[in-house]
This record gives sequence, C-alpha cells and structure tokens, in this order.
Amino acid sequence: MILLSDPAISRIPVDECGEALLDLRTVQALRLDERLADPEGAYAHLRLGVVDRLVTAQTLLRPGLRFLIVEGFRPVALQTRYFNRHVDRLRAACPGHDEDWYHRRAGRYISPPEVAPHVAGAAVDLTLCETDGRELWPGTEVNDTDTGACHTASTAISAEARGRRRILGEVLTTVGMVNYPSEWWHWSYGDRYWAYTTKAPAARYGPVTPAGL
Repeated sequence: MILLSDPAISRIPVDECGEALLDLRTVQALRLDERLADPEGAYAHLRLGVVDRLVTAQTLLRPGLRFLIVEGFRPVALQTRYFNRHVDRLRAACPGHDEDWYHRRAGRYISPPEVAPHVAGAAVDLTLCETDGRELWPGTEVNDTDTGACHTASTAISAEARGRRRILGEVLTTVGMVNYPSEWWHWSYGDRYWAYTTKAPAARYGPVTPAGL
C-alpha cells in the first residue's frame, strides 16, 4: 500500500481547476451526518465534481440504501492538528525513531497536511444507512484507526460487514473515486492520491481556503 506520506504522492503536480466547493446541506439527494459538524459548516463542503459522483454512485445502490456523509472539507489548520496529535501518540508509544519515521508512520491513517485530500475538498468520509437513517455496521466506527479492522480489506470483521464495504467499493469505484486502503470510509476524487492511483498526469484539486470557512 502506498501511504499518503510517501514522497511519490507529494511529487504529483496539481493542475488546479478552480472548481467550487458545494455545501452538501443544499443537496437534498445526500444525507449528511452531524457527528463531526463544526460551527462554520466546513465539514459539509466538497468540490462539485465529488458531489456529482456521490449522487451518481448513490443511484447505483440497491433500493433501501443511502450514503451517510460524515465529513468532507477539512481546513488546513484542523488537518495539521490531527496529524501532529497522531505523531505525538506515536512518539509516546514507539520512542527512539527519527522524525521521518514518525511522519511516514502517521501517514498510514492521518494525511500530512501538505497532501491531504480533505483540505482540497476532494475527499469524503462516509458509510451506509437505510432510508430511515439507521446506520449499518461496517465492522468499525468511521475514523476508528486504532486497529487493523479499519483496513478496507480486513478479514477481522464479519461477513456482513465485509459485504457492506464491498457495496461501497463497487459503486464508488464505478464513478471514478478511489479508496485509501487503511480507511474503509475514506474515498476521494481529483486529489494527488487519486492521481497516483489512476495514473492521471496531475491532481485536479489542491488545498483550498474558501471565504468564510
């Protein structure tokens, strides 16, 4: 698995297309969860191209299933805080390594801010729910990065949970999105990781700082 902290990812050029961020709270077709809601509503924003793909992918789900969107855009300052906090935990748990080791290791689960798909509005954390909003269990909580069970292809979960992850993978891959293999919930389009995975010549989206967020 190529990590987000791998230099191969940061070497991918960005050909910023200038596409706007869209507020998912205005998109009736998608269900938005508020567990990570912030006062400014940053979590509810994604690039238009990502939103279009999510809406299309949702139409490919069997009747009775819907996406449950947990988090989209993440400001650089928040991404930096998440990353540094994880590095600090690694230092405490695994002392004696150099800074490069901690940086690469942290990148298994938290993207370095300079290449993070979320800060580009290109990544979405999501799961599945029924039409009444009841969330379906996919083996771990969203953002549970403490065990190997969060890896998309993990076999340390039930067959039912594996099936739900497979459903996510089938429909999101069909619309051109890519998964970060250590996080079953994380899917992106247009960012550097997407470009590396799909062999695109450049990313479409780079870090963005929208007014008011």
